[in-house]
Amino acid sequence: MNDLSLTTIIPCKCPFCGKTEWIHVSTKDWESYTAGALAQDAFPYLSAAERESIISGLCPTCQDEVFGEEEDD
Repeated sequence: MNDLSLTTIIPCKCPFCGKTEWIHVSTKDWESYTAGALAQDAFPYLSAAERESIISGLCPTCQDEVFGEEEDD
């Protein structure tokens, strides 16, 4: 995603703490997501925490508090 004209910046304001995360995605992928694609399919290059921020707005810190930290297998 080197071409800035093809990048969409998503502001994700956490409803719990108010912190805003700025997530850069492909404009084509954003259009796919807003048309109904699942986040994991539209943004396979994002981390699970980044995708959750797009879905729910929760920042990674609040995600840990709400969902608990992931355990390593």
